[in-house]
Amino acid sequence: MSTLLQRWRARWAQPRPARLSPADRLRTGSSGLRARPTRVVLSALGIAIGIAAMVAVVGVSSSGQAELDQRIARLGTNLVTVEPGSDLFGGDAKLPEEARGRIDRMPEVEHTSQVELVGGTNVYRSDLVPSGESGGIGAYGVDLDLLAAVRAEVREGSWLNGATSDHPAVVLGASAAQRLGVNRITPDTLVLIGDTYFSVVGVLERVELAPELDNAALVGQEVAEEVLGAKGEASTVYARVDPEQVERVRDEVGRNANPEKPNEVRVSRPSDALQAQQAADQTFHGLLLGLGGVALLVGGVGVANTMVISVLERRGEIGLRRALGATRRDIRGQFLVEAMTLSALGGVFGVLLGSLATGGYALLRGWPVSLPWWAGAGAVVATVVIGAVAGIVPALRAAAQQPTRALGTG
Repeated sequence: MSTLLQRWRARWAQPRPARLSPADRLRTGSSGLRARPTRVVLSALGIAIGIAAMVAVVGVSSSGQAELDQRIARLGTNLVTVEPGSDLFGGDAKLPEEARGRIDRMPEVEHTSQVELVGGTNVYRSDLVPSGESGGIGAYGVDLDLLAAVRAEVREGSWLNGATSDHPAVVLGASAAQRLGVNRITPDTLVLIGDTYFSVVGVLERVELAPELDNAALVGQEVAEEVLGAKGEASTVYARVDPEQVERVRDEVGRNANPEKPNEVRVSRPSDALQAQQAADQTFHGLLLGLGGVALLVGGVGVANTMVISVLERRGEIGLRRALGATRRDIRGQFLVEAMTLSALGGVFGVLLGSLATGGYALLRGWPVSLPWWAGAGAVVATVVIGAVAGIVPALRAAAQQPTRALGTG
């Protein structure tokens, strides 16, 4: 018993090998990378491509979301459109003449405006254009407060006013102006609506909440009735309502617009299309994130392959370090740190590349640049984890080698 105790004491009395500090492990692990720069660049490139793809997708998605939020804040989500639907026999219904007045009297409604599509009236640049080439441009009689209701902006010229609305003057939608070849407005810029020439006084920007106005020729309601034969029947009523009461108005406005036949009234909120677009964009971005994840996985396989080759090529170095007193733990840590450092380099480069791609795309589209901080931090952490997973098998293989055999093959 005393002999065993003496052996145990003698064993623990022997000096234990010094352990490497974290800084020493990092310096030792990175030395192998510095010795093979070309291989390091090629291996890190696979990681960088995957990370850049994922960061760019997150950044573009976030920038697009920020731009959409700005658009919604500018346009508002409280616009409700009221239009005639179909009757019981599938024919086209009509809104009653007093529809707008009834809607305007609803306490939740803040402002209304209406337009009337003048049927059977085509719009041409001149009478020399063949009658079949109308471009599908519709003529509308409108109220002067239409721009405030749909929050549209005039790109060139001016909007209708008290003077021009009583005369043959017209404001063109963005698509209508393009199809008619109206690039700039002069006193001689005319378009033919029906049998009458109208002076073009303005061109609108695209109207996001009322896209039907983009391909329209807009004239004052009084001129539309006197010159074009409009009947004073609203084809669409635009209502700005209390933002807190939008859903309630959507449920009740049809019964107010046409109490006798509420089923013949179609009610919609144009901003729903923007939210649907956002949902579609998120689905597409999810697909791109999946593709970026596949690229990242391929990059991890490349790192593992590089480390396996590195272990095979550096048997002599491993045997020499073991002979000089390095433990298996030291060898294992060296190659594990080397794999993690290699992946981290690819991750950092990928984040920078993805950030540049996000900024360039956002600026090209005129969007605000928005890249969540967690995207870059999470990407670097993910690459370190991938490096650890990819390097653990080569590290264990390196640590398992016997010093004499490793020196003999070196």
